[in-house]
Amino acid sequence: MATPNNGIITETNAQYYAGSQTFQQNGSTTITATFNTDLIFGGFDPTTAEYNNNNFRLYVSATGVPSTFVEYVTSYTVLNNVITLGVAPPVNEWFVIQLLSKFGGEYGDRDAYGDTVEDNYGGYAYTSLEDVITNFMIGYVGAGKLIPSAKTTDVMFFAKRGLQEFSYDTLKSINSQELTVPANLSIVLPQDYVNYVNVSWIDQSGVKHIIYPTTLTTNPYNIPGQDNQGIPIQDDQGENIDTTSITEERWAANNLEQVNAAQSNLAGLLASEGLGFAGMYGDNYIGQRFGLQPETAQINGWFTINEREGKMSFSSDLANKIIVLEYISDGLSYDADMKIPKMAEEALYAHISHAIIASRINQPEYVVQRLRRERSAKLRNAKIRLSNIKLNEFVQIARGKSKWIKY
Repeated sequence: MATPNNGIITETNAQYYAGSQTFQQNGSTTITATFNTDLIFGGFDPTTAEYNNNNFRLYVSATGVPSTFVEYVTSYTVLNNVITLGVAPPVNEWFVIQLLSKFGGEYGDRDAYGDTVEDNYGGYAYTSLEDVITNFMIGYVGAGKLIPSAKTTDVMFFAKRGLQEFSYDTLKSINSQELTVPANLSIVLPQDYVNYVNVSWIDQSGVKHIIYPTTLTTNPYNIPGQDNQGIPIQDDQGENIDTTSITEERWAANNLEQVNAAQSNLAGLLASEGLGFAGMYGDNYIGQRFGLQPETAQINGWFTINEREGKMSFSSDLANKIIVLEYISDGLSYDADMKIPKMAEEALYAHISHAIIASRINQPEYVVQRLRRERSAKLRNAKIRLSNIKLNEFVQIARGKSKWIKY
């Protein structure tokens, strides 16, 4: 594991921006990398398949001039970010560890081989959950403090619960995926999916078009088979036998252009009879409304969430289109993602303090209520800070308020 940064900068500019670290050896056979990114080692020999698993390259030079470096392919191993050379190098020989991009990389020639990419770019804006727990134990727990003693496991539990709750409406925990809608019109929900934020399809110019959920159809959660009397059929174990959904099959086979044309003809017929304009699927609203039905008055297609299969289903006009799914994650899906914005760090400390005290017996109620109010106030401040409202951007939008509208 890379060493936690405890909220301070630990990498040099060369490590952060160029993804490289330089060493001048004095004959030592070990080289210790101090990137925030861990070294991944498969093998030292470029002719082997394991070599392609490395996320770095090791280069060597007798002079240290960038153009003189060549890849070091003599035997070496890597353990806990320490490179151990198989042969002791000459005194004052130069080594460079170069982190790789997805397209490879070579020290001194990034224009030809692609830029390096570290997994911690922009990471200074965040504090890892591990550091939050360590800092809380140091600053809030001990003799003479509000919390005389607490188990690290308890702090970890409440920290994770706080991060999870904050992720829903406070933190920047929105992930996104670019996907292609296949012929079966369904995509699997991401592994860390909690709820969707936006779903859009992308046109040839890269412009996104918002796709809305629809109430025109549904995805049944249970689809039991039935006998001629309508009674569900069971298998040998006494459980209902599931069948395929006729509703979903009809929706997938639906031709929206024909439906729109049919509904337009229906709207014209209703108008000629003095019954008003029903709009799309207007037979559900005969004599009840005039004008468009907003949820169907758009041409970007629709989607539904299929809870039974854990998929998102789309209307047929979105087949083979590129979509971008923006969704909420709870921040706990992977250890590497368990971090919190520094602007909300104090709010998480307040949440942990209140949760620990409130869960203990014989605590003065005024102390519990004080910590509850403190948590609410700091969480409100975190929401304001993370709302990312920029005055100049707001002013730019507000300049349209005096626009003349001609009739």
